Amino acid sequence: MSLWERSRIIGLTSALVIFGSTAPAYADEVEQVVNGGFDGTADPFWSTTGMPIQLDDGRACVDVPGGTVNRWDAAVGQNDIDLVAGESYRFSFDASGDAGHVARAITGLAVSPYDTYFEVSPTVGDTQHYEYTFTAGTSTDQGQVAFQVGGSPDPWRFCVDDVSLVGGVPPEVYEPDTGPRVRVNQLAYLNNGPKAATLVTDKTTKTAWSLADKSGRVVKNGQSTPRGIDPSSGQNVHTIDFTGFRQRGEGFTLTADGETSHPFDIGGDAYQQLRTDALKFYYTQRSGIAIRDDLRPGYARPAGHLGVAPNQGDTAVPCQPGVCDYTLDVRGGWYDAGDHGKYVVNGGISVWELLHEFEQSPTARTVNLDIPESGDRTPDLLDEVRWELDFLLSMQVPGGHPYAGMVHHKIHDAAWTGLPLLPHLDPQPRELHPVSTAATLNVAATAAQAARIYRPYDAAFARRALAAATTAYQAAKTNPVVYAPESDGVGGGAYNDTKVTDDFYWAAAELFLTTGDKSYATDLLASPEHTADSFGPVAFDWATTGAAGKLDLALVPNGFTGRSAVRTQVLAGADEYLAIQKAHPYGVAYSPANNSWDWGSASIVADNTVVIAAAHRLTGNGGYRDGVLTGVDWLLGRNALNISYITGYGEVSAQNQHSRWYAAQLDPALPHPPAGTLAGGPNSLIQDPYAQSKLTGCVGQFCYIDDIQSWSTNELTINWNAALVRLTGYVADLA
Repeated sequence: MSLWERSRIIGLTSALVIFGSTAPAYADEVEQVVNGGFDGTADPFWSTTGMPIQLDDGRACVDVPGGTVNRWDAAVGQNDIDLVAGESYRFSFDASGDAGHVARAITGLAVSPYDTYFEVSPTVGDTQHYEYTFTAGTSTDQGQVAFQVGGSPDPWRFCVDDVSLVGGVPPEVYEPDTGPRVRVNQLAYLNNGPKAATLVTDKTTKTAWSLADKSGRVVKNGQSTPRGIDPSSGQNVHTIDFTGFRQRGEGFTLTADGETSHPFDIGGDAYQQLRTDALKFYYTQRSGIAIRDDLRPGYARPAGHLGVAPNQGDTAVPCQPGVCDYTLDVRGGWYDAGDHGKYVVNGGISVWELLHEFEQSPTARTVNLDIPESGDRTPDLLDEVRWELDFLLSMQVPGGHPYAGMVHHKIHDAAWTGLPLLPHLDPQPRELHPVSTAATLNVAATAAQAARIYRPYDAAFARRALAAATTAYQAAKTNPVVYAPESDGVGGGAYNDTKVTDDFYWAAAELFLTTGDKSYATDLLASPEHTADSFGPVAFDWATTGAAGKLDLALVPNGFTGRSAVRTQVLAGADEYLAIQKAHPYGVAYSPANNSWDWGSASIVADNTVVIAAAHRLTGNGGYRDGVLTGVDWLLGRNALNISYITGYGEVSAQNQHSRWYAAQLDPALPHPPAGTLAGGPNSLIQDPYAQSKLTGCVGQFCYIDDIQSWSTNELTINWNAALVRLTGYVADLA
């Protein structure tokens, strides 16, 4: 599910599975399901037409037909279920079926609009007991318990028994396992860089700490610095500073207040591999190409969305009804996040940051990504980004049509799909959504940026990109207030944005840097963004792009008359982030208003730290360098939850980011996200029902859970990994 997905889920849920056990009964518990044991009859359960319920050894079984499109095309269920808002329910059942098939178990509304209040999608096999609790967000006497089993190309058999929905149960209390109270960067500190850890303790005075090597020998000790209550976590914390220890090695640990940290290394060797893995993420996100097992063992899959059944394909995609009268070939590109959608504005900021990495990093052109294009005359990073750039250019409206030169905002399924679902098995029709000024300016900016960067490697593509950029920029000027609607969130995220002065500034900056044309400089100087503070709590993201233009104006050699003022703004922004970081007991360059952490906070921390890196590149000031290295620590475990938000890096790392094809949590035959995948991170609004059931009332950093159902705290996206690439690339260069 992509950014801001609601997916018709409006209740609060939990999906803690308890196998082979039955929870104790409480006096006020009330069973809502009638005849859940199927005693001699299936009534009042129903099944979809052509799939009659059969009683088999006390179970209700159905022979599911093959070739259905959606999960709900074949279902078994019971209607007239009473639900009361705010009451907790225990939903349990025994299920079995042909191995490898998925049953979507739901509690929801039996009538239009068929809202889902709770859902889980176990992969069935031998008979297994499943048990969950959730809190209803809506009162209704038209509820439904159902098992949706459609969407398979092949027929299969499904059985269910002991179906129960008990109201009046006590809500679950979620207590995250945060491990040892000494929180460290679980990967590595640079031997010549700052080294700090955070101790969670009740003590208010200095506490002794010791640093031990792999053999357990104490190599340094000292006293912690009390920091008081950290507002972002509600914890009383101390800082442990062991910067003075510079010996390289593996398996170090810190001990303080009777707790020993997870192990970590000292030395920067691991960051080159992390940067490479963060870039390799994009190959397995590709649409329109088979992913090869020899290049990514365990991640092979057929090409998605090329029109091979059951796909309807991206080779000739029509618009939503009433939007346009043509089709476009928009195959390729990267799947944006954990669903099968492709979004121009998110693709744009991702491309910009990866090309920014190429343009600014002295080693970026030598990174080997083991992709199909490896070995040609173009650096691997540019080959990978080209896969997305070609898609972005294909979204431009052809000449001779209304809005010619403008760019369609997005392309995705007509309706939401469930989890898990490999791209080549997605049966939904695909739709182009209306053009937008923001999408058009994203293409203008990134195509202009590409024109100067690809010129030494592919002059013809550079010319094509620049032509598309200039056309898009003029089209946006002609249509300056065409906005993506907030309501367009069915089947994919809306990505709505009604402020585009920042997008105009960014596009003009990239066009000026590539062409030197004074008209673009004039537009820059006339823009309200030129003197505005572009470095707020969120430096840049898909909806906030002014800082992208300023970072390139400051760092790419050019003759812009306002460049000095832009450089001053970048340094001022970096100074602000550095001050926030120094004041924060966990060393985070992020301080959201009212301690309300944003969606994708992990990438915000990374991108704010990228601004500090830009200041270091501009000045060589070691304080900025130290700020960059400290910013990495939080992502890799020096945080309130004591978890690395990067899959495969750190003793305890995120493993279950929300994705339809990296879905091992739901289907063991599928992989976890590849190493080097950044999770979204704490999100105080916890919009998804699973997080709401676990995290309601959470404080700041605790608003995160590593579960595939938590799309608001634990999704993966191409722009979040772009932030990781840029930050870890800078650290790799420092190392």
